This record gives sequence, C-alpha cells and structure tokens, in this order.
Amino acid sequence: MKKLGILGLGEGRSTVSAALNSEKVELVKMCDLNRSMCELRAKEFNFHKYTTAYMDLLTDKEIDIIAIYTPDFLHAEHIKLALNYGKNVICTKPLIDDLKDAKELLQLQKESGKKVFVGQSSRFFEPMSRQRKDFEAGLIGDLVTVESNYNADHRWFLGKGWSLDERFKWLYGGLSHPVDFIRWYLPNIEEVMGYGMLSPNGLAGGLKNEDTMHFIYKADDGRVASVSGTYSSPTQPSSRDSEMTCILRGTEGASQGDYPVLRYAITDKDGEERMVTFDHCDKHYFRFEGHSHHAGEYQNYIEYFVDCLENGETAYPDLNEGIGTIALLKAMERSLETGKPIKIKDLLDEYDL
Repeated sequence: MKKLGILGLGEGRSTVSAALNSEKVELVKMCDLNRSMCELRAKEFNFHKYTTAYMDLLTDKEIDIIAIYTPDFLHAEHIKLALNYGKNVICTKPLIDDLKDAKELLQLQKESGKKVFVGQSSRFFEPMSRQRKDFEAGLIGDLVTVESNYNADHRWFLGKGWSLDERFKWLYGGLSHPVDFIRWYLPNIEEVMGYGMLSPNGLAGGLKNEDTMHFIYKADDGRVASVSGTYSSPTQPSSRDSEMTCILRGTEGASQGDYPVLRYAITDKDGEERMVTFDHCDKHYFRFEGHSHHAGEYQNYIEYFVDCLENGETAYPDLNEGIGTIALLKAMERSLETGKPIKIKDLLDEYDL
C-alpha cells in the first residue's frame, strides 16, 4: 500500500474521499494554505492529520506520493519541489500552464527516478473507459475523426477569487479535458487553428480571458479532429445533451462517451446499435452534492497509478504526454492570439523540447 499526501483541499476534496475509500492507498496527511479549509475537510471526513505548510508533506518520509490540486499557475513549482524531495507525483490537469518549465521538469524527473502522473480524470470515467476498451477491441474499425466538447455553465466558478486572475484561462482549466481525448486517440497533432471570445456573461462576471472557443486539428497523417468549449452559458437538459462528450467516428462504426451522464452509445462494425448506462455506478463517481465533485474517477486513477508503481510500469498520461498536451494547448492559445494556424513542432522547437 502506497502512502499519500494531498496538497490543495478545494479540488483535492475528491482525492481525500478517493484515498479514504481505497484499499490501495493510505492518506497520511493533507495540506492547504487556508487553515479554515483544512478544518472544514477534517470535520467533513473525520480525518484530522493536516498542515498549512507544504514543507510538512515534502519532509514526511512516510509519504510516497504527493497529489497536487493547487491553482494551475502553481503546479510547476509544486511538482519541482516534490521531485526534489524524492516523491512520486499526481498532478491534476492542466499539468502546467506554461512550457517554460517543461524542460526542467523532465530533467528533474530523470534525476529523481520518480514518476509524474497527470490526473486527466475524464479518461477514468465509466463511459469513456468503456469507449476506449471498445475502440481497442476494433469495434468501430480504424479511426477516422474525433469530436470532443465541454460545454458547462460554470458561472459558479467565478466565486473562486483566483478564477478572476489574469492568469486563469478556461483554455487550460476546461478545454484540457476534451483536448486530452483528442491526444488519447490522435497523439500526433501537427497543426491547430481556432477562434474564441469572452462571452457577455463571462465579461460581466469578471473573467479576463476567453470562455467560448472552437478549434480544428490536423494530425500528421492527415486526419482531422475538433474541440469546442463554452463555460459561462446555460446548457441543454442532460436528456438531450451532456456537458462533455467524446465522439469517435471510424471506418466501420461510431461511439460516444458522455459526462456527467453515465451514458455510452455505439454503432459497432456489425451494425448493432446500443446505448449503455451506468447508473449503478453513480454513487461511486459522485459522492457529494449534485455532480460537482467526481471522486470516483480520482479513486480509479489513483489506484491505477499505484498499480503501475508497484508493477514497474508507466502510468499514462505521464510527464511527457502531459507536456505534449500543454504544447497543444499553448499552440491553441497562440492561434487565438494571432488568428492563424499554428504548427506544434514550431512551438516545441521554441522551447527546445
């Protein structure tokens, strides 16, 4: 059993639940700069081993893994410290918010011999896991294209003070989910083009960057894919649509995974159409009010990471794959700025990656 420390108890709330309900990991200590947040989580989970100093996690020899759930712009520094202190790392998405730290992180991981795993939780949601399994089994033939969307009314998020900071961007905080789906199925994206805007609702709420975006990708083999995201507008009923979707279109079939609806649909290579729901898993995935925290995915990926550590295997997305996703997101950001297509290789060369 691996021993875990958790940094950041806002989003880290799901990880506290995941750890306390897992037989593969033991929560040693949790940390947040805000003492009242520590006290809130201690009372909620009846777990009272907490600190307001990250150094207490870093210097605790009992801790094998540090799970990082701090604001995006702090991830790089927190990962560096964890590696320097000989800890394996789980970091929530987006891995980092700037490629300037990527080369140093790669070097630090190599020197430390430790593993970095990116918590791309959506890969570990039941419909998307089933979709991947069916794809790998060849049920839709060869992949033709991927379409992924994340449309959510996240105006509530504006209550988090740091979301109004100039550094916060839905491009990284939200679109990193559907972009990860694109890279999961088409890892060799060559070029991206996109447009975005700050919606009237986002502007009124105090956001500083785009909250409405659409992108087209081209892979090095000529295949294309698309991603869309809106974050300050009302959504359709879940019976009609879902906040997040991943659609695969193949030579012999097509499939769609939905979130937060536990729903998966496929037309397979034999022409059989079926819709699968996983309502019996709802209590595993959604343990708190509504569907705002999806702890089941966190438990799934923590246990996957632990299994990989114990078996000497690499857990994906790893640091390299995570940096590749950030490079794609950075290219998307540059396309928004310039209004032009951006080649991923040019960006990687610029940062000597």
